[in-house]
Amino acid sequence: MAAPPRPKRWRWLLPALGLVVWLLISGGMGGFAAKTAEVQKNDNASFLPETAEATLVLEQSKKFAGLDVVPAQLVYGRDTGLTEADKTAITEQLAAVKAELGDRLADVPLYPHFSTDGKAAQVTVLFTETDAQKNMADVQWIRDHVGLPDGLNAHVGGLGGILTDMMEVFGSIDGLLLGVTVGIILIILLIVYRSPLLPLVVLFGAGMAFTLANGVVYLLAKEEVITVSGQSQAILDVLVLGAATDYAMLLVSRFREELRRTVSKYDAMRVALRASFEPILASGATVILGLLCLLVSDLASNKGLGPVGAIGIASSLAVSLTLLPAVLALLGRAAFWPVRPKHGSAPVEETGIWAKVSALVGRRARLVWIGTAVLLLAGVAGLTRLDADGIPQSEGFIGNPDSVAAQELTTAHFPGGSGNPAEIVTRAEKLDQVLLAVRQTAGVAEAAPFTGLPAMPVVPPGEGQPGIEGGPTGGQVPGAQGQTGAEAQPGTPLVPPPAEPKVVDGLVRIDATLTDAADSPAALETVERLRAAVHAIDGADAKVGGFSAINYDVQHTSQRDRNVIIPLVLGVIFLILMVLLRSLIAPLLLIATVVLSYLATLGISGLVFTDVLGFPGADSSYPLFAFVFLVALGVDYNIFLMTRVREEAGKIGHKPGTLKGLAVTGGVITSAGVVLAATFAALAVLPLVFVVEIAFAVAFGVLLDTLLVRSLLVPALTVDIGRFVWWPGGLWRRPAD
Repeated sequence: MAAPPRPKRWRWLLPALGLVVWLLISGGMGGFAAKTAEVQKNDNASFLPETAEATLVLEQSKKFAGLDVVPAQLVYGRDTGLTEADKTAITEQLAAVKAELGDRLADVPLYPHFSTDGKAAQVTVLFTETDAQKNMADVQWIRDHVGLPDGLNAHVGGLGGILTDMMEVFGSIDGLLLGVTVGIILIILLIVYRSPLLPLVVLFGAGMAFTLANGVVYLLAKEEVITVSGQSQAILDVLVLGAATDYAMLLVSRFREELRRTVSKYDAMRVALRASFEPILASGATVILGLLCLLVSDLASNKGLGPVGAIGIASSLAVSLTLLPAVLALLGRAAFWPVRPKHGSAPVEETGIWAKVSALVGRRARLVWIGTAVLLLAGVAGLTRLDADGIPQSEGFIGNPDSVAAQELTTAHFPGGSGNPAEIVTRAEKLDQVLLAVRQTAGVAEAAPFTGLPAMPVVPPGEGQPGIEGGPTGGQVPGAQGQTGAEAQPGTPLVPPPAEPKVVDGLVRIDATLTDAADSPAALETVERLRAAVHAIDGADAKVGGFSAINYDVQHTSQRDRNVIIPLVLGVIFLILMVLLRSLIAPLLLIATVVLSYLATLGISGLVFTDVLGFPGADSSYPLFAFVFLVALGVDYNIFLMTRVREEAGKIGHKPGTLKGLAVTGGVITSAGVVLAATFAALAVLPLVFVVEIAFAVAFGVLLDTLLVRSLLVPALTVDIGRFVWWPGGLWRRPAD
């Protein structure tokens, strides 16, 4: 046996230099990465497409109000009816709110609107700041300073309350979510590697990728180049940690193989990196381009997620192909302590459980792929239980935050849409016709022209209601349309003050209170009826906007995006696979199997969400998000498998190469799949229905791809189809095995 080559001097210098460069990058980006939450945008209205009807009304409504506002609803209730002490306490609290937050509220009086049953009061609080994050402290101040008589309930809801509760959930990203995610990854890596050092090396690289990705996202979002929401930041964090770990595991596995064949740790890394570079790069490119397809979305939230996720994957790639090889090359076999791979030792990957799975596929290929396909098709049948037509924002929380309690109290005592009216903008000369059409529309409780003045409460005779900052200072408050304070009865709801409709640029606005909660499916159906009714009036040029219309347009735009983006993603992935595998048949095979896995995941999700967890449904964007992640990430594992199969088939023939590729990659790909599934499952700690649903879909779908599709279905089909799977590439023209 020839003597081993003498080690070359200074081979450590380049890896050491790379490590120093990455430490400098991390130090420079660390401060920015910690500020990502500061540039989040979580307002649904700002995510609407420019051409949506609700967007046009939103811009016109700003002219009527003179400013852009975010409404919150302060709701009081007592089961036995509001007492005089309750009314006094409410008045005092509204004065305190105005005094504390006056410069951050719209300059209108704060008046309670009493329910007809006398058991509740509602106050609309208009914040002039549209950034939900900046309103959080003020909403929380109101919640903390409503000192109540015993038995009087008070909650803050409406859009301002909902957004505050969402921001509080997303505020836990940097703590709870990251802690759970890192803890899960560490436990899995310790089990897989049985080494105390190697998991820390992998997590070190993932941490560098995390810092780089969040730093870049912060800088771009601050300059408004991209949009980042709390939801997209949560997905970014788990995506970066999961992807960086996956790529690291592939490189580590190949490095361990080469250490058994090569004396020099530097030579082993050179060979391992060369062999791993193409599949890792192709895998990352697939996910990046799949995510960038979201840029054709009409929703800014989806557009934002595309580049945000792509930046995360690019950061993971950069770390996996530069930093991690440098660290592993410096550590060499010591990284695997105490189970160091010795030069000349047998490759355990070819003698374990995956060797047995490979043998089964080789013996019963057709039976294996038919049986696996039948299982997946059984899962597809569950699609009938998936309701992805959107869910109300107030039902989007797991648990009962204050905004949900406020909505429940409002619905019990007021028309469900109180505080969030539909806004109809029309030409002034058509006001009477449009107003009549609005009032006659099913689902509308009341409607009146916008006058520019706040509505005032009607109080019973002798019960003067003190005004708050500029309102009446006692005595009876006259109503509209001939109604006087003397004629009013206790609990009479607010009516508009006698004033002419406000006209802006020849347009008027009608505010319509809906009978159903503003974010409910019934309210969205009312919006559809309203639009049909007012659009039918010639010359009115009427448009319907407001909170319910915003939700309606978001849901329908999501459905449009789904129909456009899914075919685009499939086309992009097909082109990448065709270039990578030098084949037309293999890419079609891989895409077909992953799509089948995706549909099975949606079917199982429908059963779990509806029949097990009791969720009210799924967001309209859920199928699209699930598709982008599942198909792009599912193809990842098939790329890892098929690139190794192609390599081995070129050496030993198609069938033996397929079986060896499955045997040697089975352990690492399965481990990588478990890591990625577990990291996405960590999203379930955030108490939001949409996030939990995405967490389940990706975690379950990745495991399905890893354990069934990549392990059984794809290799069995590859064996059964034979060399034709490589048509028209060079492997197809090789002699039969």
